[in-house]
Amino acid sequence: MFKNYLKIAWRNLWRNKVFSAINILGLTVGLTACFFIFLYVHFELSYDKFHSKGDRIYRVTCDVQTPSELIYGGITPWPFGPNMQHDFPEVEAFARFSKANLLVKKGNVSFQEERSLFADSSIFRVFDFKLLKGDPATALQNVNSVVLSSSAVKKYFGEADPIGQTVLLTGDMMPSTVTGVIADMPENSQIKADMLVSMSTMLKLNPNLDKSWGNFGAVTFLLLKPNVNPASLEAKFPDFIEQHNGNERRKAKMFYTVKLQPLEKIYLYSGAYSAYEKGSITNVYIFSVVAIFILFIACINFINLTTARSVERAKEIGIRKVVGATKYELLRQFIGECVMLCLIAFVFTVVLFMLLLPTFNLLAGKTIATGLFANGWYVLILFASAVVIGLLAGIYPALVLSSFKPASVLKGRFATGTRGVFLRKGLVVTQFAISIALIIGTIIVSLQMHYMHNKDLGFSKNQMLVIDTHGDPAKNALKEAIAALPKVNSVSMASGVPGGETNGAYSEIVNKQGDMQVANLDLYDVDYDYLKQYDIKVVAGRGFSRDFGTDTTSAMMINEAAAKLFGYAKPEEAVGRGFRQWGRQGVIIGVVKDFHFRSLQENIKPLTMRIEPQDCDMISVNVAPGDLSGTLAAIERKWRALMPDRPFSYFFLDEFFDRQYRTEERFGKLFFNFAVLAIIISCLGLLGLASYSAIQRTREIGIRKVMGASVADIVNLLSRDFLKLVLISFIIATPVAWYFMHKWLQVFAYRISIGWWVFAVSGIIALIIAIGTISYQALKAALADPVKSMRAE
Repeated sequence: MFKNYLKIAWRNLWRNKVFSAINILGLTVGLTACFFIFLYVHFELSYDKFHSKGDRIYRVTCDVQTPSELIYGGITPWPFGPNMQHDFPEVEAFARFSKANLLVKKGNVSFQEERSLFADSSIFRVFDFKLLKGDPATALQNVNSVVLSSSAVKKYFGEADPIGQTVLLTGDMMPSTVTGVIADMPENSQIKADMLVSMSTMLKLNPNLDKSWGNFGAVTFLLLKPNVNPASLEAKFPDFIEQHNGNERRKAKMFYTVKLQPLEKIYLYSGAYSAYEKGSITNVYIFSVVAIFILFIACINFINLTTARSVERAKEIGIRKVVGATKYELLRQFIGECVMLCLIAFVFTVVLFMLLLPTFNLLAGKTIATGLFANGWYVLILFASAVVIGLLAGIYPALVLSSFKPASVLKGRFATGTRGVFLRKGLVVTQFAISIALIIGTIIVSLQMHYMHNKDLGFSKNQMLVIDTHGDPAKNALKEAIAALPKVNSVSMASGVPGGETNGAYSEIVNKQGDMQVANLDLYDVDYDYLKQYDIKVVAGRGFSRDFGTDTTSAMMINEAAAKLFGYAKPEEAVGRGFRQWGRQGVIIGVVKDFHFRSLQENIKPLTMRIEPQDCDMISVNVAPGDLSGTLAAIERKWRALMPDRPFSYFFLDEFFDRQYRTEERFGKLFFNFAVLAIIISCLGLLGLASYSAIQRTREIGIRKVMGASVADIVNLLSRDFLKLVLISFIIATPVAWYFMHKWLQVFAYRISIGWWVFAVSGIIALIIAIGTISYQALKAALADPVKSMRAE
């Protein structure tokens, strides 16, 4: 029996090659798209899930309330970890991390290790980072101990055993011993490092860190004992702060709110809290919904194409019922045919997946998967999905086909009911409503990305080359050497550049009422040329000048946002007001126009600037257009001459600033590609309904042609109903798309407004796609021989 069903199924597929190909194509595209989205969502949700004690690991967050603002902090004061373990029996262990960017030398090999961290020796007790060599209890216990990743070992030692070997940190200043080797940290870890340096090394360099309750520099994790309620522990934190630092906090007018954040939620739910790497739960939800939509569209497409061929199989069904086939047997046969189609699509999906996986990883910006067969569950999930889709999508067509009455179809009086027609039209409306919503979403995402890349940021970033000297003693000499090069327009130095990190400085500034107001303000240490170099406008007072000797000791500039924070309605009102900040006291000499020194996802924050040459490690070089490679080579030669032990590295500011939007850009590209796939599948569904309509109206078309109807009349007749469906889809999709895209835009402090034309363009695009899809089938029916058409029924 099964063999017979298989033969019949194969014959039907082969006899209707075009329909079978369209069905298989739609299912293959749908399965492939959904499986890619499944992998992406699964990967994003898997961050930090590989730690065996993950359900007991929490990050300590510390919000700081000042008289001026509330600061959300994923970084804590240094003493939090050790004192929490000492004071609370609920805490089994703690581990702290602090970012480092160290020059590492081994013989003639040297690298600037940007992915390096200072870490407590308890890291291997709290986390499950795999230590390949060394003792986890002692690897990071001693001063000047380092643990390298497998990749870092290859860079410095090749195939040699690194344990016990010496590397030089920060030039020749810190000979350190390699005490362990860890496997490269997984892609789905928010904590990533190629070198771990013992925290005792940091404490040797800064002996008072563990007593500095106002010094924020550590990311602190706690491992709680089994069955500890984190909420109960959180309730004890206010007394903990009061006992250790209450008086100092009141004097400083800075008040802490300490909370615990589960490790497994840090990556997707960090929000305003800083993290080593952040994802977006919103993007996960969006892609999950898109996957459901694509799967739904693929099933609708399958149903429409299958029912469109019901007329062709009516006689076959009638004969099979006459010779004794039961409805159950017919149901089993037709569902089996659907599953068979899906399994064929499964084979093509495997091939397509393997071809597209490298491109998908590139678009995602990370290695989501190395191959389909790298994980046996992938193949099983994909196979099961194909079978389930075949069963679900095949039920309705099977019920329709198996319910045909043999007497009617064998006498040639077969006709489908209006209920089935309305259902099929409803399915096409659903398909195109989803497609139009995706078109609207794609346009809005593209417009927002274009807006962020092209908005006036308030400073000049073009032709700006930035070199990080990492505090090398030769940095000032390098600046002068670069400034003397012929293709260099100007050079300046600062502690940071727009788009990069800034220091947060405890500050006191006289406010509108004449009182010293406390705030934690972003700080740029700059030189005299910085404002001119970046074309930052001074709107009140004056800029820094070599003509005023006090500018290096008692002068500060602020931006307009800072002036408003302290109550000044006009920038000039802030000029001459007193300040105290990090050991410096003086007056504000000028106010600069607000500029975007951070992402457009954030409002412009209050900023302070001071002349502080010793902290200016970043050299900004405005290079002249033309012969850029020659200019870079000349700068590199100066670098090699002055800093021979340090690897030469640079970046262009425009590219660096735009890196802040890489997550959104990847989201946009993935969203666009999946939207295109959904539209393609929808077009196949529309083609199925157009084919069904043409078959149903074959005799009517023949009669109309005999009565004098032109080809254009016939095309209009067949297209009109479908265009009505597209219009209904547009009406449904527009408010839904507006609502969700409006919500998505709220994460950006600076964003586009959604104009009416976005919806008009989306509707026109959908209309063009629909007409293009329908026109072939409509023209084919209109050009058919009317004599043959009239014999069709």
